[in-house]
Amino acid sequence: MADNQVTLVEVGLRDGLQNEKTPVCPAQRAEWFNALVAAGHRRIEAGSFVSPKWVPQMAGTDEVMGLIRKPADVLAEVLVPNQKGLEAALTTSAEVISVFTAASESFNRKNINCSIDESIERFRPVVEGARAAGRRVRGYVSCVVGCPYEGAIKPAEVARVTRKLLELGVDEVSLGDTIGVARPKEIHALLDAVIPETGTEKLALHCHDTYGQAIANIVAGLERGIRIFDSAVAGLGGCPYAKGATGNVATEDVLYLLAGEGFETGVNLQQVASLGAHICQILDRPNPSRTGRALTAGG
Repeated sequence: MADNQVTLVEVGLRDGLQNEKTPVCPAQRAEWFNALVAAGHRRIEAGSFVSPKWVPQMAGTDEVMGLIRKPADVLAEVLVPNQKGLEAALTTSAEVISVFTAASESFNRKNINCSIDESIERFRPVVEGARAAGRRVRGYVSCVVGCPYEGAIKPAEVARVTRKLLELGVDEVSLGDTIGVARPKEIHALLDAVIPETGTEKLALHCHDTYGQAIANIVAGLERGIRIFDSAVAGLGGCPYAKGATGNVATEDVLYLLAGEGFETGVNLQQVASLGAHICQILDRPNPSRTGRALTAGG
């Protein structure tokens, strides 16, 4: 990949929607997926195969996968928590299977009821099964800078967890500032610890904007050679375990930044902004994307 090429992983339809109160049916989610494809996105989370009892908004992800339309170069990504989730995901055309752990023991126990090392061992058959089926595997690490229960997280622990995931066989690791407390200095400290272990090609940054620092943190990542970033249309999302934690960084804001800095994404900012405004209207929520609001004002 050329140094001025940046890949955006659109996470609004999974990570973004899963905590929204307004129910969104599979047909609507598929329609938004198709609109993101039309805007130029090439990596899009379509949903997750978790129990609807725990995440009602993700019910019907198999239906979403059956309704989406995309060219061969677009990757549909789904999150799975266990072997049962993998089996369901493998009945669909999802090209990327994602697993998730954290760099905080307390957060991991609250979120998935096991230790970090136990979660990684649980993923072993999932990763092996996904790869055997010819699917790519992505690993998410939550709370890479701060945790709502433990406070600051040591970069060395993030490096350890990242290394274990790569040893397990994942193709890429997304480092998540889940509660949005990071600032550029902390992102640099994090990457100081992780990059020597992994290089940059297999790393992504997943920034939340709780304190308004997500764009600054992405600039820090760009300075260190990171070229994969997660973002959510209209800044959808939040963390149910973190008081006051707002959503993911808005795709619209990231696109505006990247264009100004001379990076290519292949994604049309105006189309994403229009879609973001539409989604916020359907969900009856304000649009947190400043770029999105600026581009759709009066529209």
